Amino acid sequence: MTAASAPQSARLSVLVPFAIVTLIWGSTWIVIRDQLSVVPPSWSVTYRFAVAGVTMLAWAALRGDGLRLDARGVRFAVLLGLAQFVFNFNFVYRAEQHITSGVVAVVYALLLVPNAVMARIFLGQKMGRQLIIGSAIAMAGVALLFLHEARLSPVGPAQALLGIVIALAGVLCASIANIMQATDTAKAYPMATMLGWAMLSGAAIDGLFALATAGPPAFDPRPSYAGGILYLGVLGSALTFSIYFRLIRTIGPAKAAYTSVLIPVIAMLFSTLFEGYRWSALAEGGAGLVLAGLVVALRARRPNR
Repeated sequence: MTAASAPQSARLSVLVPFAIVTLIWGSTWIVIRDQLSVVPPSWSVTYRFAVAGVTMLAWAALRGDGLRLDARGVRFAVLLGLAQFVFNFNFVYRAEQHITSGVVAVVYALLLVPNAVMARIFLGQKMGRQLIIGSAIAMAGVALLFLHEARLSPVGPAQALLGIVIALAGVLCASIANIMQATDTAKAYPMATMLGWAMLSGAAIDGLFALATAGPPAFDPRPSYAGGILYLGVLGSALTFSIYFRLIRTIGPAKAAYTSVLIPVIAMLFSTLFEGYRWSALAEGGAGLVLAGLVVALRARRPNR
């Protein structure tokens, strides 16, 4: 297969940003875990997206995109912020209070399923046969990773089930936001401007929710906490979401969701480097199937028809 005949999703213009998103988001699970020691999750989410929103609007101004949205754009930004930066991330941070970051990452690998279903319902995009085959292979790998992580979970079954249910709620919210980004309304506005206001509106709602449920703002004086907020806000949100949402517009929500399928493997690699994680045959087999499914799916010529 020549470069000219390769499917769009197998070209460097897609593979490079795909790799950037996967590597950065694969590292964020460890950072999020460190954020849970002192500060209530809702305040950590608030700080993260306040930083991300300011960063995105600064980038929009530098690009000359302008900072203003009309009434329709404001409504869309608020709804996007509510789905992605309020509900989704509050569920993520709370899920990590009940189950390990590895289990949460594996649950989020299921994002492929609602993305594909809702893309079919709301965008009229059909999954091609090769994408379905690749997805089935990858989901088998996810199942092995989930089994591996569940065996290692130090919490009881009730806590594990609660954490998984919370994480699944976050997956659904993330999928709604993914589909919103593929609509004509989203494409009518500059990406940086729309994302910046979505993040800031999300941070404002997060802050009100945190104030109502957790009390006055709290901050962890540890340098690692402040550094984590900056990392998650600038790289883990502003940079990655702008790249990821552009991938959605380029290759469709189903294929873009393959970042979430690969992220657990990346998260486990980071855990190996920084937390002494030990790979088992089950984990190796799951990771191998995920990678094989990814290769099959991304080489599909017509994933969304």
